[in-house]
Amino acid sequence: MDLVAGRVYADERRPIRHIDGFLLLVTTILLLLGFILIYSATNQTLRLDRLDPFARVNRQMVTAVIGMVLLLFMATFDYRFLKVYAGFIFVGVLLSLVLVHVPFLGSSEAGAQRWFEFAGGAGGLQITPSEFAKIGLIVMLAASLSELKRDTPTVQDLIRICGIALVPLMLVFIQPDIGTSIVFVAIAGGMLLVAGVRGRHLGALLAISLVMIAAAFQLGVVKEYQLDRLRAFIDRENTPADVRYNLDQAEIAVGSGGLFGQGYLHGRQTTLDYVPEQHTDFIFTVAGEEFGFVGAVFVLTLFALLLWRSIRIAFLSKDPFGTYLATGVAVMFAVQMFVNIGMVIGIMPITGIPLPFLSYGGSSMLVSCMGVGILLNVHMRRFK
Repeated sequence: MDLVAGRVYADERRPIRHIDGFLLLVTTILLLLGFILIYSATNQTLRLDRLDPFARVNRQMVTAVIGMVLLLFMATFDYRFLKVYAGFIFVGVLLSLVLVHVPFLGSSEAGAQRWFEFAGGAGGLQITPSEFAKIGLIVMLAASLSELKRDTPTVQDLIRICGIALVPLMLVFIQPDIGTSIVFVAIAGGMLLVAGVRGRHLGALLAISLVMIAAAFQLGVVKEYQLDRLRAFIDRENTPADVRYNLDQAEIAVGSGGLFGQGYLHGRQTTLDYVPEQHTDFIFTVAGEEFGFVGAVFVLTLFALLLWRSIRIAFLSKDPFGTYLATGVAVMFAVQMFVNIGMVIGIMPITGIPLPFLSYGGSSMLVSCMGVGILLNVHMRRFK
């Protein structure tokens, strides 16, 4: 009898029995919704160029399949192995962030050098190392914070943690990539908050950050087009129409959707290609215009459920390392969602930041899937 009971107990503790099916369901719905929105945003333009209207959707589907493979891979091994190899992972992402600045290795576009391009033309493969650096930073910070000897980080602990985060942050900021820099800052701040850092220390970090931002503006690190975006957000009335064009068109698209939207493939802003980069950074405008307020709320609900499961997994983790990992992933998703949707509806300045699972783009999709894989891993091994 004891042998049978022990076998049942061991079977109950098997990781596969504790997979978070609801998290997988939400992720799958977001992926499918992304395909629908990308097709609407791109099919007319591709038709006019005499190309396959499903070209970008097909590429996104291939990326999603690779992403799901990565998701399953990240969920299969014990997440505590990430702690063992955290230093190697972090050095690897730092090296990639350095190499992308090398002219003959990294590719530039619109004044930014952020990608490795492995094939030319429209079918080229672009890898954005700053996206993968998000996971590297989360793993390294989680490993460092889980080794703290006290419940509340000391000033020395805080300096060490901030030093770790500052290196990839500066490498990304000078690309320049303000959007990803914001995500890095939020990840570090969110994980420190969970670690129990004192309020006055967070206040000091905020003050230092503001000084560094002011210095970046004075030293010309921030490009002119990025300054124009900030001016358009702060003082729209006195900003030239061409500068605020993206913001205006995005708000028109979302506002024209009304309660139930204009209907799938019938959005005027979308079909006439008025919103720049609609299939990437402004994908939410498609949901707002074609599915209206109801559709936008549905998208927000999906992200709210994703964040709820992420936070729940952080609370259920059996060890601090798992808690910090899940916290970092939750913050990554939350900030990207808030900043991306916020810039579309005019409550945040425009920055180049994708909406997880919905925006067209390979690196963002892969990293988002890896994040879900880490969450599943922590949840599956909360009893082991």
